Amino acid sequence: MDYSKYFKDYTKSINDILENVDSTLIEKSVKIINKNIKQNKKIFVIGNGGSASIASHVSVDFAKVARVRSSTFNNSNLITCFANDYKYENWITEAIRAYCDNKDLIILISSSGTSKNIVNAAKYCQKKKMNLITLSGFNKNNPLSKLGLVNFYINSKNYNFIEMSHHIILLSIVDIFANKKN
Repeated sequence: MDYSKYFKDYTKSINDILENVDSTLIEKSVKIINKNIKQNKKIFVIGNGGSASIASHVSVDFAKVARVRSSTFNNSNLITCFANDYKYENWITEAIRAYCDNKDLIILISSSGTSKNIVNAAKYCQKKKMNLITLSGFNKNNPLSKLGLVNFYINSKNYNFIEMSHHIILLSIVDIFANKKN
């Protein structure tokens, strides 16, 4: 196998996907985050599995690098407690209810856009008129892709391409704030 060609094709595939992302959503996201900062509110970045790892990385970078108050719900005690008491499909909703103020920004990540716990949390945020940014992929009309103030959709059926695209989008936004380009 020609690993050099494989890698070039791999990175080109991700680049091609990113070229098709609606970049006006970056500007809308920055405006929401700026408003959030002015109101002295926090950002909560949340996902499952690989998306939880992305959420953790992005949350730490918002706080450390960009000096924007941010957190995530990647504490196993929190997840298992809330999942046990409220069922897995409701644990994120209950964590938002317990930890977030009404004007905090919630960023929900789901590669498929169909993860019940993420979709339920998005519906809760929508009902409570909370600021919400979503990131999803696979099918354009997935349930999550309609629930945020800003909805990033990655046109791919490949988990890793979707997750890497979500990661790059979110870190580009962190860097906007870190480099004071907002």
